[in-house]
Amino acid sequence: MAKKAEKIEQYLIDLMVTYHEIDQDIWLLDDPDHGLEEVVIMYNDPLVIFRVQVMEAPQDRRLELFTMLLELNASDLLHGAYGLEKDEIVLIDTLEYDGMDFAEFRATLDSFGLALVQHYPILSPYRTTSRPGG
Repeated sequence: MAKKAEKIEQYLIDLMVTYHEIDQDIWLLDDPDHGLEEVVIMYNDPLVIFRVQVMEAPQDRRLELFTMLLELNASDLLHGAYGLEKDEIVLIDTLEYDGMDFAEFRATLDSFGLALVQHYPILSPYRTTSRPGG
């Protein structure tokens, strides 16, 4: 019997991105050519969760940074949003597995790739440490 989340792996193959399954129904994308470094995709029925750790939140200038992230959420992200998880800035999106099609899956990853590349110069002055692999 095929596992239900096989649609995700097929989409990853179709997109020709570099990835590996790190646990059952959890994939790690490590594809700098597509701007997708350390993006985690998790299937947690009924959702597909896309997540990437962007940077550690600095202790100073937080209000300025968080304001900027909210503005980017509103003006520059079509899929997903920046959030705060403990002291980490993350980019996250969720899709409903059963209704998810290839175009929607690709659009989320395209949005992540663009955001990570285009927002790096904006966010880098706030970085206290470099992102692993970045």
